[in-house]
Amino acid sequence: MLARVLLLSMLFSTFGLSAASALVRISEDNGGVIADYLDSYTSLKQSKQRVVIDGPCLSACTMVLGFIPSDRICVTSHAKLGFHAAWDEGPDGRQVTNRDGTRELMQNYPKKVRSWIARKGGLTREMIYLQGSELTAMYQPCDSTIHARGL
Repeated sequence: MLARVLLLSMLFSTFGLSAASALVRISEDNGGVIADYLDSYTSLKQSKQRVVIDGPCLSACTMVLGFIPSDRICVTSHAKLGFHAAWDEGPDGRQVTNRDGTRELMQNYPKKVRSWIARKGGLTREMIYLQGSELTAMYQPCDSTIHARGL
């Protein structure tokens, strides 16, 4: 995902295409290091590109919700957002919850997402999923958005 976002940004700037008309599709993104997503999503936010979530967007990938305004995000019927607490690898190789990282994640999310996470018990080691009607209650379905805007 990160490479795709950067590549699309470079292509649009190289060929003089309008970033506002560009579309970034997120699919099969299992997340990764928070700092990498911070950099990528900051660039994506500045590009004014629209985002289609069309499959799993897990872990750090979900930070897109805090960087991109909700009117520039749409979700397909395949969209599945997965949230969990941030973690580091401990000295024994096991996952250790990173409280600061988890707090950073929560502060990044829009209020509607934070409220949903709180109703599900908060961010823990276990992945919780936002999808289907719960997700489309928060974000526009792409079917109408993409066709209406010709994307």
